Amino acid sequence: MHLGPLPLRGYALMIILAVLLGVVVGERRLRRRGYPAGTVADIALWAVPFGIVGARVYHVVTDNQLYFRPGRDWVKAFAVWDGGLGIWGALAFGAVGAWIGCRRLHVRTDQLADALAPALLLGQGLGRWGNWFDQELYGRPSSLPWAVHIDLAHRLPQYAGVSTYQPTFLYEFGWDLLGAGFVVLAERRQWFGRLSRGRAFALFLATYAVGRGWVEALRVDPAPHLLGVRLDDVTAAVVLVLAVAYLVLVRPEPGDGDVPVAALEIDRPRVAPVALRRAAPMGGASMVDLMRGAAGGSDRVALAERPSVAPPEPDDPLEALRRPREQQ
Repeated sequence: MHLGPLPLRGYALMIILAVLLGVVVGERRLRRRGYPAGTVADIALWAVPFGIVGARVYHVVTDNQLYFRPGRDWVKAFAVWDGGLGIWGALAFGAVGAWIGCRRLHVRTDQLADALAPALLLGQGLGRWGNWFDQELYGRPSSLPWAVHIDLAHRLPQYAGVSTYQPTFLYEFGWDLLGAGFVVLAERRQWFGRLSRGRAFALFLATYAVGRGWVEALRVDPAPHLLGVRLDDVTAAVVLVLAVAYLVLVRPEPGDGDVPVAALEIDRPRVAPVALRRAAPMGGASMVDLMRGAAGGSDRVALAERPSVAPPEPDDPLEALRRPREQQ
């Protein structure tokens, strides 16, 4: 496909749409936790490049025979637009980029992770449609009504005479949609307790690992194996165990909420020391009022409009001596 003179690749387009969907959904969820608009988009400037690099590194390392064996062109290892991104590498490297962004913006990393939990499932599911454009990562031969047709140029040699296969990308897309809904419902109804402190993210990892495990078992494309099992299945099993362990061992503290520390610092009323509040120079305005006005804060006080609270100077010098007795 081409957009004028520019080539338009379906795989790259789906990745871009997946990132945008994840940012939009994550943005809405993080704003509910008290953070300002645009926080997720700013962090994505770090997380997305790191994630793409990590996804490509994972793919090239685990499928190195496609690029570094005799007769292969190693330069194609950099051709991200041709497909070949590993979700596990994207999560690992993307987490590093997100951590950097959180540090720069003073965002709690666990709250960002919890906000992104369903967003990542939706983004991964949408991105899977890139495999349909590239006719890759399909499943076993199938005659089911929803089987996907694969052109001869994209078929494995042992299946050259078979034209329809299990649409594993479609299965994972459906699983990810259901998984996103499951995480949101579990969060609202507290099926696993309060999903804070990174527990919603752990539930996302566990949910995705289960789906990836059974979908991966249907695929027939060449893949590295460990102990006779596809490497991605092994990785999914390890992630599942770690995610479940995190859910069990990490419990929300009493009163643990979703209000960020940064928001508490911003919204906290500024209370000055008593000595400053008692000082009333310049027509009764306290030192705190002067400091607030100079800082340009939202609670700035108009000094000219404040009534004077300083007592008037008495004309009679004895008046100052009589006043304390009258007040008694």
